[in-house]
Amino acid sequence: MCVLLSRICEWKILQGPKACETRGFFFFAGLLTPRNVSNPVGSTVTPANVVQIPGLNTLGISLARIDYAPYGQNPPHTHPRASEILVVLEGSLYVGFVTSNPDNRLFTKVLYPGEAFVFPEGLIHFQFNTGKTNAVAIAALSSQNPGVITIANAVFGSDPKISADVLTKAFQVDKKVVDYLQAQFWYPNN
Repeated sequence: MCVLLSRICEWKILQGPKACETRGFFFFAGLLTPRNVSNPVGSTVTPANVVQIPGLNTLGISLARIDYAPYGQNPPHTHPRASEILVVLEGSLYVGFVTSNPDNRLFTKVLYPGEAFVFPEGLIHFQFNTGKTNAVAIAALSSQNPGVITIANAVFGSDPKISADVLTKAFQVDKKVVDYLQAQFWYPNN
């Protein structure tokens, strides 16, 4: 990290004494502002990871703000490179995760302001606003680049589409159900 910052500053010194300011490298002001949640899932994720804060590179941490409409959700998803701890700031959220095969055990809890819940790395998890008002949460993740795979988007919204033969057998449903699901617009809320 110091080497990277040193090289950036060396390069910027040639541009003048104020060019080596690191506020943009270590600073992000985007977590204070509520985001628009008028979308099909009723939530919006504002990430604060290495893309927004380059100074996070190699540090193994990041944040996200999640805004939820009444009855909005952060749909089932996974972070392939990070565990997550979520803290509710406003409202109430029904949260949970599912363990891996063969148990597929569901762990859930309704959270209120000031309460936290942990989602282990790689496990499918979700949050759902149970209230009649907006909710807000902050998530801390154990990677500067946690990644996100939203399950419905990945399975039914892939490009190109996963073969209907594969999905009908995997989900044990009629092809019409798979065709219907693949025809939906899968909203990326992050």
